[in-house]
Amino acid sequence: MGLQPLEFSDCYLDSPWFRERVRAHEAELEKTNKFIKELLKDGKNLIAATKNLSAAQRKFAHSLRDFKFEFIGDAETDDERYIDASLHEFSNFLKNLEEQREILALSVTETLIKPLERFRKEQLGAVKEEKKKFDKETEKNYSLLEKHLTLSAKKKELQLQEADSQVEQNRKHFYELSLEYVCKLQEIQERKKFECVEPVLSFFQGLFTFYHQGYELAKDFNHYKTTLQINIQNTRNRFEGTRSEVEELMNKIRRNPQEHKRANHFTMEGYLYVQEKRPAPFGSSWVKHYCMYRKETKKFSMIPFEHRSGGKVGDAELFVLTYCTKRNTDTIDRRFCFDLEASDRPGVPVTMQAFSEEDRKLWMEALDGKEALLINLNRANAKQEGSINDQGLYRVVGVSSKVQRLLSLLMDSKTCNEIDLENSVDWEVKTITSAMKQYLRSLPEPLMTYELHGEFILPAKSGSPESRVSAVHFLVHKLPEKNKEMLEILVKHLANVSKHAKRNLMTVANLGVVFGPTLMRPQEETVAAIMDLKFQNIVVEILIENHEKIFKTLPDATFPEPISMSVSPPNAPPRQSRRQGQRIKRPLAVYNLCLELEDADSHSSPREDTPTGSMDSLSSQSPTPAFSSSPPGLLDGNHLIMDSGDLAGWTTNLPAQSRPSMVSWMNIPSANPAATNAALPTFFFPNPASGTDRAVESVAHRKARAVYPCEAEHSSELSFQIGAIFEDVQFSREPGWLEGTLNGKRGLIPQNYVQFL
Repeated sequence: MGLQPLEFSDCYLDSPWFRERVRAHEAELEKTNKFIKELLKDGKNLIAATKNLSAAQRKFAHSLRDFKFEFIGDAETDDERYIDASLHEFSNFLKNLEEQREILALSVTETLIKPLERFRKEQLGAVKEEKKKFDKETEKNYSLLEKHLTLSAKKKELQLQEADSQVEQNRKHFYELSLEYVCKLQEIQERKKFECVEPVLSFFQGLFTFYHQGYELAKDFNHYKTTLQINIQNTRNRFEGTRSEVEELMNKIRRNPQEHKRANHFTMEGYLYVQEKRPAPFGSSWVKHYCMYRKETKKFSMIPFEHRSGGKVGDAELFVLTYCTKRNTDTIDRRFCFDLEASDRPGVPVTMQAFSEEDRKLWMEALDGKEALLINLNRANAKQEGSINDQGLYRVVGVSSKVQRLLSLLMDSKTCNEIDLENSVDWEVKTITSAMKQYLRSLPEPLMTYELHGEFILPAKSGSPESRVSAVHFLVHKLPEKNKEMLEILVKHLANVSKHAKRNLMTVANLGVVFGPTLMRPQEETVAAIMDLKFQNIVVEILIENHEKIFKTLPDATFPEPISMSVSPPNAPPRQSRRQGQRIKRPLAVYNLCLELEDADSHSSPREDTPTGSMDSLSSQSPTPAFSSSPPGLLDGNHLIMDSGDLAGWTTNLPAQSRPSMVSWMNIPSANPAATNAALPTFFFPNPASGTDRAVESVAHRKARAVYPCEAEHSSELSFQIGAIFEDVQFSREPGWLEGTLNGKRGLIPQNYVQFL
């Protein structure tokens, strides 16, 4: 039910019900007034936001316009030039769009703000004034009436007639004012409908015009966009074509840098440390210089350069070389040194230090250097390398009796201070490392506590690498303070050990295998606890790889968000993240084209040369399937041989790059490979190191069954449930992913979510 109409005849009765209807009309107009007031406020905020957006868009356009790509070489292809010019085209597009937006902002003021303000001020304001008059006249009328009625009847007739006349005139004036007020109320109730909506309609018309202009600009830009996508795809295809050649050249240079030295007019060049002598109390200092030598002219030039100070270049120095002599360690307390003498400074040799013995030999050969007279021929020329480079550090076990003896001495307060582990020759490195592991394992409670064991295991089972690190970071700071301090010291040391993995072969993954059961163990030994051993290793790997962040910074105040189980259930293997792979995001318009190009190349397995003991670990979830070593009895050509049961389930669920390093710890006998191969099932995996594609060919065009459910995160991926059968399964160029067909749709499948049939 709407507002009841105000009848003019009711103005003369002025009944309570008439007054009730008047108040209803007044309340409706007050509500309208508040609505218009809020609408004006929001409209002005909209204009301000539009102007801010326009300013930000223009700034973005200027940034695009002012940037220019630099190219490698002395010329660009047409596609590259088109790509270079694209930023300027994008800038012009945004500039034109913002011009239309400015027109929209101006039209909002003229078509919406000003008309509503005028209606509120002129119409609603006039009604308020009329209401004040009406209320004032009401008060006056009824006051006069009450006063008139109190007149005594004994007054003279003339006085009574004058009083009656005055009351009647006042009543007529009140009725006239009441009629005008009622008319104004009803008029404004009808007027507000079009006075309010018409400006809003004009605003939307301007908005539609802006969007239409944007559509027209986009339509004009469409041809350029299509051409640019083709240019980008052509450039990407050229990059893919040349990348393998560049990597091959890089690997050749890596294997033998000296054979691929660039030809220039210098016989030898590189960095040397030059001894700068100072007055007696201050000794001498060694400053790094970039040195260049021309054998034909015997000119030697050097420029001081320090990388750590932002690449500051000093003043160059040039002299003519007279002779070069090798310095031995019995004459100077530094290795790899030799002396040079300049023609303008006879008798004042300059001592220089190379980076290595091989580097010194190259400089000596280029400078026609001579051997100095040896004072002591029996003295060694090099010191023994530190024990941190010992192969299998912490993996090689010491003699049990020696380990127990060392532990007994260290745990005894009377003898612990007498043991010098750094300089003593009585204790082998493997004895010391085994004693430390034994001590940690024999603690009444593991270093990472029984209480937090399950909480540490949980993030290792699922979730993204970032969420795992955040969860472990949070839990480490829940440890008792002494436990945390001890854990920090140990993990910092293990991180240092992993940095020398090229020599000691102790990668982060290998250290995780060794120290997972050492730092963590469940309070109760069960089959489920045994199955969680691999996740203990992952937690240790996370600690090693992120020790700086975990121990040097505080975690978030709140516990990390629960790890999503929508894609990877608790027993599912961690899904390979394509964000961490080598795929570059492509424009959506050409993505299917790129997928078709990849389908054509899906039979070629990616090749990577990874040194023994890959630096990758379970915690990093790197998707690159690189086999770096082949334990005896485990690899037969391109086929990975594994025992059935738990061993196969454990290793096949690991990321591809982690399998060789993990399997190598199992010590499976290889005395009779033929018998082993006959007894064990064969699992096919690509072996890039073999230089063949047999493993890939053995998988191509096969069927596979889903063993875990998966929800697609991209239009190029497939969603499926457990038991789904995939047709025509092939290895994708996307590391860690397969390509297959399900229900007529072809897309990407996580490699570790399926089993081949």
